[in-house]
Amino acid sequence: MSYIEIRGLSKRFGSNLVLDNIDLDIEKGQVVALIGPSGTGKSTLLRCLNLLEKPENGTVRIGGEEYNLTTRSAKEKVRLRSRTEMVFQQFNLFKQRNALANVMEGLTVVKKIKKKDARKIALEKLDKVGMSDRLYHYPRHLSGGQQQRVAIARALAMDPELLLMDEPTSALDPELVGEVLQTVRKIASEGNTILLVTHEMNFVKSVASRVIFLENGKIVADGTASDVFEKPQNQRLKEFLININVIDGVDYNI
Repeated sequence: MSYIEIRGLSKRFGSNLVLDNIDLDIEKGQVVALIGPSGTGKSTLLRCLNLLEKPENGTVRIGGEEYNLTTRSAKEKVRLRSRTEMVFQQFNLFKQRNALANVMEGLTVVKKIKKKDARKIALEKLDKVGMSDRLYHYPRHLSGGQQQRVAIARALAMDPELLLMDEPTSALDPELVGEVLQTVRKIASEGNTILLVTHEMNFVKSVASRVIFLENGKIVADGTASDVFEKPQNQRLKEFLININVIDGVDYNI
């Protein structure tokens, strides 16, 4: 039995079937990258796992405890969200709170941790992402890359069993992408379990334990980075890699 088991995940938007009966197992400590054309359900899959979207069907089991992803129960949502954390494209920091307060918020409000202890955890996570010199800066005084690193620290502070990262560099200017990718690379190397959506293919090759290609709401390829990029067996995957100029393991797009 895998540490994380997703079963029968289906999601529609109107008549459009975005996720079609997805089954996915993730082992503890794996970094799994989701790739594929735009609109194929990658971000929706992450949002369903954090109950930001309600699917038509689906369950997720984490460490032996199963959650119904179609639940309307507020208690069930809190339980699942205590084990998963999302890093968004647009950072989603509280504008009226400084970096330190942003990271402490979930610890004091959701986990009910004392402020003294929450501060200690927040300081540790902000240091981990290289933001210990910006503790009292508000989001408006931080670059996009710095804001995203604070958002990553906030997610890590909650000690999630599954970290969901939805294109964490897509809203950044090109010169800021590297600092965020380096941060993700660092936390991946420390054994965090991550499900990642990104268009940065060189990064996927260097950090992902597994790469999953989604097409029309289905998993059509699943393997190591070298399997997927260098020896693709699926014709649609081959076409996708050609279209984004990833050929023979070389990414000409980055």
